Amino acid sequence: MSTLLEKIDKEKLPRHIAIIMDGNGRWAKEKGEDRLFGHFHGVESVRNIVEGSAELGIEYLTLYAFSTENWDRPEYEVIGLMELLVSTIRKEVESLDKNNIRLHVIGDMSMLPEYAKKELNEALDITKDNTGLNLIMALSYSGRWELLNAVKSIAWEVKSGRLSVENINQDTLQQYLCTSGFPDPELMIRTSGEYRISNFLLYQLAYAELYFTGVRWPDFRKENLYEAILDYQNRERRFGKTGEQLVVG
Repeated sequence: MSTLLEKIDKEKLPRHIAIIMDGNGRWAKEKGEDRLFGHFHGVESVRNIVEGSAELGIEYLTLYAFSTENWDRPEYEVIGLMELLVSTIRKEVESLDKNNIRLHVIGDMSMLPEYAKKELNEALDITKDNTGLNLIMALSYSGRWELLNAVKSIAWEVKSGRLSVENINQDTLQQYLCTSGFPDPELMIRTSGEYRISNFLLYQLAYAELYFTGVRWPDFRKENLYEAILDYQNRERRFGKTGEQLVVG
């Protein structure tokens, strides 16, 4: 399978890959197991894809781990997910640090239980000086929540006289998004055969290439990542221009 890796053009890698990790529950159900069994096995995929991204030299990897809508799931599943999150971070932070990976979190952290916030903040602190892959976990996140927050913050700035309406532009909005420190994703991958972006990075995905695969997240491995990157590299990215304009440019 390494032949896939050999085909990848290392000069044309996406700087930022975003992934909707979908299908844990269905994967577990197909095996006659509880949904949490699927989430538990999904962690192995996270480990594998983070490792694969770091090996390739990808600069940013955003994983949609928990949406604001996920809070509406059955209580046992939400609690189980939180406990899994905390135990995973505790187990993995040393490995992240050793591999020069920096952890970031985007989302409504105030919704998380205290013990989860504590563990996350420790991991953020431990990895803050690392200069390799930026691993961004979207937790208790949704695109509409993020945009609403940005609009409110800008409104406060205008109301307080620190910002004039005439000076508001795209850069202004960008500065108030959770991702203000990161480039927009060039490639968005969604597993498990669903064809939608489910309230994920609504503003940032404006020009991303979208890649959908039927593979359930617990079965997703480096080879699947390589396939997505090769597919991305075979597309022409025009940003609203014609192919001819790009050639001339």
